[in-house]
Amino acid sequence: MQIEKTLAVIPAFNEQNNILKVIRDIQTSLPEVDILVINDCSADNTSATAKLATGVKVVDLPCNLGIGGAVQTGFKYARDAGYEYMVQIDGDGQHIAGEVRKLADTMARTGCDMVIGSRFLDVKSFRTTWARRCGIKIFYYLFRLLIQTKISDSTSGFRLYNRKSIDLLSRYYANDYPEPDAIILLNKHGLRLCEVGVTMQPRQNGESSITLLKSPYYMAKVLLSIFCSCTRTRGRTG
Repeated sequence: MQIEKTLAVIPAFNEQNNILKVIRDIQTSLPEVDILVINDCSADNTSATAKLATGVKVVDLPCNLGIGGAVQTGFKYARDAGYEYMVQIDGDGQHIAGEVRKLADTMARTGCDMVIGSRFLDVKSFRTTWARRCGIKIFYYLFRLLIQTKISDSTSGFRLYNRKSIDLLSRYYANDYPEPDAIILLNKHGLRLCEVGVTMQPRQNGESSITLLKSPYYMAKVLLSIFCSCTRTRGRTG
């Protein structure tokens, strides 16, 4: 694949202390990639801080859409601007831009339509909280049952998409906690996905929106969304 035809989308909510570091990491490691920050109606100075960086486009959402709405805005932008590839890099600093080349190499070698960066494949990496790891393990067995596919890190937002995936997900993408649901959706539409091991790091500043108390709610909502996606009639992709 040609990485210069790639758009890096950074969904960001209250990431004023992280956003410039994330942007500079991408500009240093992937200078040929365009960067789009989706400011999800942050209450802090995320937008103003992102706009300090040169050569970066910033979309300010008028209301808080959540991670799904923010990323789908990126899909729509990538689709309409004619990008061949889109990589999602979270605004909290967990994803290392240099690891995008592993995703790109894997997509080029396998021909998959989406490549997920996994913390649990052949790397020693930051592996998130035990509660979230339990949820990821449940999803692992669920995906094996529902779509006969092994996904070791289904909640990872570090993903590379090709044009087919961009076109599909620009139209269909869950609002809340969309990453596991997108796996079902892509599989249902006959698109191929795979994983590659990548190094991640802890959030640089601030706190995750998925706290220990919110974890049961997260699990229930994602499981319901997955089952609905499995039973929903498939829409047209063309």
